[in-house]
Amino acid sequence: MGRLSDSQQAMVDLFERHVQAELDGDLDTTMATMTESPHLNHVPTMMGGVGRDGVRAFYRDRLVGKFFPPDVRMTAVSRTVGESQIVEEMVITFTHTTEIEWMLPGVKPTGKPVEAAFIVVVGVKEGKVSHEHIYWDQASVLVQIGLLDPVGLPVVGAEGARKVLNPHLPGRTL
Repeated sequence: MGRLSDSQQAMVDLFERHVQAELDGDLDTTMATMTESPHLNHVPTMMGGVGRDGVRAFYRDRLVGKFFPPDVRMTAVSRTVGESQIVEEMVITFTHTTEIEWMLPGVKPTGKPVEAAFIVVVGVKEGKVSHEHIYWDQASVLVQIGLLDPVGLPVVGAEGARKVLNPHLPGRTL
């Protein structure tokens, strides 16, 4: 991979500040990294916000400082940096010991371990985050916490995320 341009590196630095502020529970810094009219969409649950007030309310009430349980681990898999967008692939592992409203709305903690692959698409305009579209395999998560029986369904559990980390693991057979 070639070296990032200065503008691409600035986008990466911005995104990393944004995520760190979310993890630190710093709502003001999180919002300071965003444009005046951002939007956020957690695709599997359709949770998020539109516009500065909508995104701020969502972050305040459901995400910043409540992002994941304390044992969360994020493992970077790949990052693609374009001219105005970053696509980050990662595997996130945690134990479902707290409510995660943005990911599992209405689901009480199960105490079960979860490993899931995520894709985060981050748009950047004029040096600020303009949008985030976050994708993950919700069926895999539901299997892992015991809310979806995979028998007879074309779904998997943690092994889907494990194969992202190690493509040499065997694939599913029918």
